[in-house]
Amino acid sequence: MPSQFVYSFGPSICDGDGSQKSLLGGKGANLADMVKLGLPVPPGFTISTEVCTYFYKNGKSYPESLKAEADKALATLEKDLSATGMKFGDKKNPLLVSVRSGAPVSMPGMMDTVLNLGLNDETVLGLIEQSKDARFSYDSYRRFVMMYADVVLNVNTSLFETALEHKKADVGVELDTELSADHLKALVKEFKSLVMEQTGKKFPEDPREQLWGAIGAVFGSWMNPRANTYRRINSIPESIGTAVTVQAMVYGNMGDDCATGVAFTRDPSTGAKKFFGEFLVNAQGEDVVAGIRTPQPINADSFNDQNKHLPTLEKLLPTAFQELVKLYQKLEKHYRDMQDIEFTIQKGKLFMLQTRTGKRTAAAAMKIAVDMVKEGMIDKREAVLRVTPEQLDQLLHPRLDPAAKRDVFAKGLPASPGAVSGKIVFDPDTAEKWVKEKKEKIILVRVETSPEDIHGMHVAEGILTARGGMTSHAAVVARGMGKTCVAGCGALKILYETKKLIVGNREFGEGEWLTLDGTSGEVMAGQVKTVTPDLSQGAFSEFMQWVDGERRLKVRTNADTPHDARVARQFGAEGIGLCRTEHMFFDPERIGAVRQMILSDSVAEREKALQKLLPMQRGDFFGLFKEMKGLPVTIRLLDPPLHEFLPHKDEDLRVLAKEMEVPYETLHRRKETLHEFNPMLGHRGCRLGISYPEIYRMQVRAIVEAACELKKKESQAVEPEIMIPLIADWRELHYIRTYCEEEIQKVFTEQKMQVPYTIGTMIELPRAALTADHIAMPEKGNAEFFSFGTNDLTQTTYGLSRDDSASFLGTYVEKKIFAVDPFISVDPDGVGELMRISVQKGKSVRPNMKIGICGEQGGEPRSVHFCHKIGLDYVSCSPYRVPIARLAAAHANLAKD
Repeated sequence: MPSQFVYSFGPSICDGDGSQKSLLGGKGANLADMVKLGLPVPPGFTISTEVCTYFYKNGKSYPESLKAEADKALATLEKDLSATGMKFGDKKNPLLVSVRSGAPVSMPGMMDTVLNLGLNDETVLGLIEQSKDARFSYDSYRRFVMMYADVVLNVNTSLFETALEHKKADVGVELDTELSADHLKALVKEFKSLVMEQTGKKFPEDPREQLWGAIGAVFGSWMNPRANTYRRINSIPESIGTAVTVQAMVYGNMGDDCATGVAFTRDPSTGAKKFFGEFLVNAQGEDVVAGIRTPQPINADSFNDQNKHLPTLEKLLPTAFQELVKLYQKLEKHYRDMQDIEFTIQKGKLFMLQTRTGKRTAAAAMKIAVDMVKEGMIDKREAVLRVTPEQLDQLLHPRLDPAAKRDVFAKGLPASPGAVSGKIVFDPDTAEKWVKEKKEKIILVRVETSPEDIHGMHVAEGILTARGGMTSHAAVVARGMGKTCVAGCGALKILYETKKLIVGNREFGEGEWLTLDGTSGEVMAGQVKTVTPDLSQGAFSEFMQWVDGERRLKVRTNADTPHDARVARQFGAEGIGLCRTEHMFFDPERIGAVRQMILSDSVAEREKALQKLLPMQRGDFFGLFKEMKGLPVTIRLLDPPLHEFLPHKDEDLRVLAKEMEVPYETLHRRKETLHEFNPMLGHRGCRLGISYPEIYRMQVRAIVEAACELKKKESQAVEPEIMIPLIADWRELHYIRTYCEEEIQKVFTEQKMQVPYTIGTMIELPRAALTADHIAMPEKGNAEFFSFGTNDLTQTTYGLSRDDSASFLGTYVEKKIFAVDPFISVDPDGVGELMRISVQKGKSVRPNMKIGICGEQGGEPRSVHFCHKIGLDYVSCSPYRVPIARLAAAHANLAKD
């Protein structure tokens, strides 16, 4: 057991300091820091996060020594205020306190606070005597009863708000500040009656009972639904706990020479170096955020359309404002970061109640980091660490206007970021038609997408699916395209026949407007205005140069078209880590030839169809090689099962039979033979290359011919990496590599030239990971590089379908069975352990072997950190995640562990 649970801060003693955030929480540590800096901070004490841990491990009880320590700290607090004569619970001169939460990581508004604690029917008379202001005293009392009843006694706060509104209506006033002392006194009595009605118990009058009730409620709020949700969204572990800070009250509601407010040392929206904030005269802290009155600007830099007609703090209380300016400058210099500060002015005297690192937009984070380097406050390494990969994600995609109204009716998985509006369309053909002919903006709504939907996905503003996870087809393709996508929205009922989208009692038809927020997963009715961040400013480019100077891990992209490759290069990609050749097969000009190849009965017929595809594939690869300008390009040979390329509708199969001049029945039988119960574990990947070597021969020829053509025409260096998918046994790779090498040598002979190339494999099956040394050995599999396909490796390790498991994996995370969805972030203990083994075994036989990752986790920050840790050479991700992966790689390299 720790020897100390309570830490005082004040003029006589200050136990803690700013380095103890894990123990005192951000609030307690920073209050201690401000005291040591000589700032005007009301004294108090902090109960450590270790008590929170004890509280939840021991049936919501406290350590034995806590009460005695708290009593001692309360006595110290009274000693620090001895000049005022105030004592806690004293009837003649009562000391009132606030009780606030304070986690080690800032969680603004997520947990509970109680102000004005210590008031009862007797102490309020003492407060009136000392303040000579009955209205202020009863205003503080009614606030306390209302807040305590809500936070501690779980009485619905709306009951008190309704009573307050009725009182104002009865009196004929609009503002709380217009109620008299008698009106407020009557409200206190009414509030207490409500407590009795709702709880069956009297409101507690004993200040010490009130104090321990509030402390327990604050610790209890650590596990409330909103705090749990906030932690889950922001990946904050619940084990860190919260501290509780008890602090002497100062009053911003004692008259017109009093005020309370919140300010930022720089603009949190833009990052501009200007003091920015809001305040209210004759108010307490909750009034500023409650929206009861329009907050006033602290200075001219804080004007907006709502408050520009109101007087500033600088004008109303100039002396206090000038002191506030000096203190904010002192705090920013001390913490070397933008600060979010809370202050109260009591009878013209300024008090500092809190400082913390301010929340900011992505654009502001980057600008502040760059500016502070130029101002000499931080170095470039610290600037890189100041901006999170998640913030970059916000920066790269359009986002909803924060001021716009939203009608949210459903929520799914935030599969691909951004915010878009469009008209509902239920099938890809209609989507393509509407965009081309009507120039409409559309949202493609599907139960789930398949490769056949690619043309509709391509023209859509965004994609919404009822099924599928974060690595589903819709999610993977959308991210690659930079399309906004909300996937796995289970509340949707999609009726293709009637072209209806139904959620509960709401119904939407084709052509109605929807808005998707791919960052939050929210689905909204109608059009919601979006804003696109401007990346043309020098801060982004300059910052990313610093990022690249701090990373070891290379960052490639998953790209299948020259356009995707170009976008990725603009975002700093250093090669292509995955080109999915099957995506090229769905082009309307070539799908017919692909289907003829699949449905052919003989090798000769298949080769005839493949000859039609050869020049098309060669052109695809030429475009990619040219765009990547000598950077490595990893091309995965055909991976999905062949039936995915076949027509889904019977009428389409009849059309194909006519084109091929074969009986419909023959094609239908052939299609039936290709059907598989579990195609993800069936006839796909390298298994196709073993059954139909002519397919891989054609693709390898197209790759090498394109490389030779580019070298001849433009003297451009080319570095193709040919990747064989789904290897489970080294003999598979040996067999396929042998005939691929034969085909490559034929091309070299025909072209009378050679280009460098390598042949490797995807590690996406547990057996491949465990036998990686055999797969890499020159005399066996002879893989020259590995690339982890973590989508399938996760699927086959867990025995989960990545497309179907989204419906229940959320429950696993909620019930803390899984810390995170394993398809979103690499599981370090299972999938990650297989990756470690594979790296070790592969490098044991090929020390200089190049190893990367091309699964969707390649752009997820925690996964990037893990890939750095196990010694991978590169990560590969969708084009729009390249900057995120670059920053995550820099963070991983700068991390102390």
